[in-house]
Amino acid sequence: MYSRRSFMGAMSWLTVSGTAALLNAAGMRQAIEAVTHYHGTPTETASDEHLWFEIQKAFTVDRSLINLNNGGVSPSPAVVQNAMKRYLDYSNTAPVYTMWRILGPQKETIRRRLADQLGCDFEEIAITRNASEALEICQLGFDLEPGDEVLTTNQDYPRMITTWEQLERRKKVKLKMFPIPTPAEDPEKIISLFRENITPRTRLILISHMIFLTGQILPVKRIVAMARKKNIPVIVDGAHSFAHIDFRIDDLDCDYFGTSLHKWLCAPHGTGLLYVRKDKIKDLWPLMPAPGKMDDDIRKFEEIGTHPAANYLAIGEALTLYQGIGAKRKEERMRYLRDRWALRLNQFDRVRLYTSLKPEFSCGIATVRIDGIDSKALSEYLWNNHKIIVALIEHADFEGVRISPNIYTTLNEIDYFGNVMEQILRNGLPKN
Repeated sequence: MYSRRSFMGAMSWLTVSGTAALLNAAGMRQAIEAVTHYHGTPTETASDEHLWFEIQKAFTVDRSLINLNNGGVSPSPAVVQNAMKRYLDYSNTAPVYTMWRILGPQKETIRRRLADQLGCDFEEIAITRNASEALEICQLGFDLEPGDEVLTTNQDYPRMITTWEQLERRKKVKLKMFPIPTPAEDPEKIISLFRENITPRTRLILISHMIFLTGQILPVKRIVAMARKKNIPVIVDGAHSFAHIDFRIDDLDCDYFGTSLHKWLCAPHGTGLLYVRKDKIKDLWPLMPAPGKMDDDIRKFEEIGTHPAANYLAIGEALTLYQGIGAKRKEERMRYLRDRWALRLNQFDRVRLYTSLKPEFSCGIATVRIDGIDSKALSEYLWNNHKIIVALIEHADFEGVRISPNIYTTLNEIDYFGNVMEQILRNGLPKN
């Protein structure tokens, strides 16, 4: 039991140690106030640079670089960084007490807030270290037998495919992959491809809500419904959709969903989320063993041994900023930044976009190729000569560079990227 004196002492320590963070917190409050006092529609908000300038100031990014690879991992705003440092400092005063007994229980508040954002029961949310861990819990948590098939597209994330491949070697299951159109603007075609590739041996399906290669949004809810009629569970990879586009878990109607929080939510690095529908928890094995009394408890998926409280508690500050901005406002801003460069470059005959620009099929991520220009050489030139960071995409079906800005990205940065790409289109890559 904790005495009132020890609890108040802990709170006093946190208050004093966090004084320096107040300046950054004030910056975030200004950002949120700028948005909440704006009465335009989300579409109108997307192009209000005065408004987004206030939000950009909440970040500590290096403006000597142009980071257009936020799809890998995004920077956290200053207030998130400071919260994490504050919790970590406090943890280190006496971790077996301060981290385990004082800060540890506060994780439940974060669980409830994440559940509220996703639109589900807090007893259906596990806090993980990333999307990979969340999804691997699902992939490895079913009792598969030799000869069972698992189904996915050839555009799913390599780590998830590697997990299936290890199951092939270890348990003699069969991985079945199939290609999909790029871009895909016909949901019926995608649904048909999944249906056609199901066999009597299909036991699991993995599908990306938003494909990491191109930002393609797939018709998840309809595929889940189709598979449910055949009693086939569907695992949804939401690494790029959560806090990027505006949706709730009911919009997907899925039983299993995993995402990273250090991508589009801008939470601390090494944070993720797993959703498992309540009546499915008992029959899904955790990655690391948990006692039998936890069989029905979503927290069994968090049984990974000692882990820091600071990372998880600082998620709350990232949620506060995201919710202050508003999900729909952020979605429209992301699409506005994408269209700023994509529509400009798409006027050139040699430009090939592997991402649909229709709002129902994509948002802030897009992948582009210039015919006649090697994409690897292009990505290296952008970095070496202009300090523009992009993601090189090399897939069996296509190649290009993936462009993924975030809410701290300025129009000047987007336009500079567009200027450089136009120069390359007109003059080619310099030989030196």
